[in-house]
Amino acid sequence: MNTSEAISAHAVAGLADRQLDWRHKAIPATANGSTHAEFLAAKHTLADLQTPLLTLDSAALQANADHLAEWCKEHGVLLAPHGKTTMSPQLWTEQLNRGAWGITLANFAQLRVAREFGVRNLQLANSLTDPHAIQWVAGTSTADGPILSWVDSVGTVEVINRVLAGNDSVLDVLVELGAHGGRTGARGVDAAMAVARAVAASPNLRLVGVSGYEGSLAHTADDAGLGAVRGYLAQMRLLHEELLAGGLYDSSEVIITAGGSAYFDDVVTVLSPCISTGAEMGDPSVDLMIRSGAYIIHDDGFYRGISPFSREGDQPFRAGMHGWARVVSQTEPGLAILDAGKRDLPFDEGLPEPQLIGPVLGGEMERLHGAQITSVNDQHSFMTFDPDTTSVQPGDVIRLGLSHPCTAFDKWTVIPVLGDSGSAESSGNQAVVDLIHTFF
Repeated sequence: MNTSEAISAHAVAGLADRQLDWRHKAIPATANGSTHAEFLAAKHTLADLQTPLLTLDSAALQANADHLAEWCKEHGVLLAPHGKTTMSPQLWTEQLNRGAWGITLANFAQLRVAREFGVRNLQLANSLTDPHAIQWVAGTSTADGPILSWVDSVGTVEVINRVLAGNDSVLDVLVELGAHGGRTGARGVDAAMAVARAVAASPNLRLVGVSGYEGSLAHTADDAGLGAVRGYLAQMRLLHEELLAGGLYDSSEVIITAGGSAYFDDVVTVLSPCISTGAEMGDPSVDLMIRSGAYIIHDDGFYRGISPFSREGDQPFRAGMHGWARVVSQTEPGLAILDAGKRDLPFDEGLPEPQLIGPVLGGEMERLHGAQITSVNDQHSFMTFDPDTTSVQPGDVIRLGLSHPCTAFDKWTVIPVLGDSGSAESSGNQAVVDLIHTFF
C-alpha cells in the first residue's frame, strides 16, 4: 500500500475478481461461477435475483455519504466512521474518499480486515486485553499507519504492561470515560484521571486523547434521553480540561472522540469548544472526532426517528437498504407468511415494515397499506393485512423497510446495489450497478 493512500485502492479493486457461487445467497444460481466483474458486465437487474434479498440504493448511499462529510467540514470536526456497521471496504472507501480521518472498528478481527485492505488510520473503540491483539497492534501500528485504542481502567493498563514487558513498542491510547448504567468506560472523572496517571507511568503507552460513547446512555430523543447524553458529554469536556491542566497528554495532537449516528449533533455542540490549534505555548492541538457509522446506510426505523437530521427538520438522510420477500403461504384470511426471517433481515431495533407489493420481483409495485410484520422466525415473517381491502397471493413480492443497518449487513456476504430506486409508489426493474462485499 502507498502510505499516502487512506485505503489500498488495489486491494479494494481486487474484489472485482472474486468468484460468486453458492456461498453468496444474494447471487442467483444462473450466475454461479461468474466473477464480480462478469456479473456486473452481464447487466443484471432486480428481476434476475431471488428472495429473500437485501439490496442497497446507490443514490441514497452517495447522498448520505456526501451529507455527513459536508456537515463535518462545516463544523470543523473529524469523522472516523464506525466500520463495524458495514464491514465493507468498498463503503469504507466511499467514506475515506470524502475526507474521513480513518475507520473505527470494534475488535481485533475487524482490525485485521481493515489492515488487509490497507486502511491507514484505525481506531479501536474498545480496550485491548487479549494478548494476541496487544502484540499484533504493537507490531502493526506505525507513525504513518496508527492504531489508536482505548483504556478505561488501571487494570487494563496493567494487562498491556505485562504483555509488552521488555518490548519497546509504545501504543497510542485514549482514556475512555463511562457513566453509571452505561457500557465500558471509567466511572467518573476521578476514575478516568487515575487511568490517565497509570498511562503516564507506563513505558508502553502514550495518552493521546479522551473517548466515550454516549449512545449507551439513551435510546430516545426526548428530554430525558437528551439530558443524559448532554450531561455525560459535559463530563467528557471536564475530563479533557483536567488532563490538559495536569499535563497528562503525551502528544502534540490530541483527539476527543464521541458520537454515533444518533447524537452526533449534541457531541459537537457540547465538545466543539475544546477544539484548539494549540496556539498557547506548550498546549497541544485538539481535534474533535465523531464516529457515526450507520449514517451511510440509514434506515426506515430506529435511525429514521432519532437521527439529528430528522429530529431537527434538516435535510434527512435517506434509507439506503430494503428487504425483499415472497409470500410462501396464505392459508387464512389476513395472514401471509413471507420467505425472509431473522437469518435474512434485522429485527433487534424494530421489525421490518411492509411498503410495496407486486406480483413479481422487478415488476411494478404498489403501496401496501395497513400491513404489518407481527413476528419473525428464523426463515419466515408473519405479515398481517386487511383481507377486505388488500389482496395478497402466494408468490407476491413484498418490499420491506428495515431498521438498524448493523444487524442487516452481517447476514449477507454480498449485497446487490440498485441504481434507480424508483418512485415511492413503484419499484420497477432496477439495474444492479454494484455488489458490496462484507467481511464479518
